Amino acid sequence: MMINRNISLYGAMGGAEAIRSIVESFYPKVQKHPLLGPLFPADIDPVIEKQYQFLTQFFGGPSLYSDQHGHPMMRARHLPFPITPERAEAWLDCMSRALEEVGLEKELREIVLDRLSGPAHHFINTTE
Repeated sequence: MMINRNISLYGAMGGAEAIRSIVESFYPKVQKHPLLGPLFPADIDPVIEKQYQFLTQFFGGPSLYSDQHGHPMMRARHLPFPITPERAEAWLDCMSRALEEVGLEKELREIVLDRLSGPAHHFINTTE
C-alpha cells in the first residue's frame, strides 16, 4: 500500500466510519483486559464517544473533541489513573488488535500505532 502524504491519516484510515469501527472494536478488548478493564467505568459509552472524538481530531479529521470538551490536555486527563508501562503496552496491544480486526492494511496499522505510541508512553505516571 502506498500512503498518500497529501491526505490526513484520518482520510487514509477511512474517515468517520473507520474511526467509529476502530473504537467499537477496541473497547471490548480494553474492558476484558485484566490490567485495563478495572480503570474504566461500567458505562463505557461516554468513554467510547470521547475516544471517537479524540481520535478523529488526532488523526487529522474534524476537531470534534476540542469543540465539545476544550483542549485535549490528555496527560492531565489521565493523571488520576495509575498508568504503568505495562498498561501503556496493553493499551497499544488492544489498539493493534482492533486495527487488525477492522481490516486496516499492515503499513497503515504500523503508522497509526507508531503515532499512538508516543502519547501512550507519555501518559505513564507510575511504575506500580
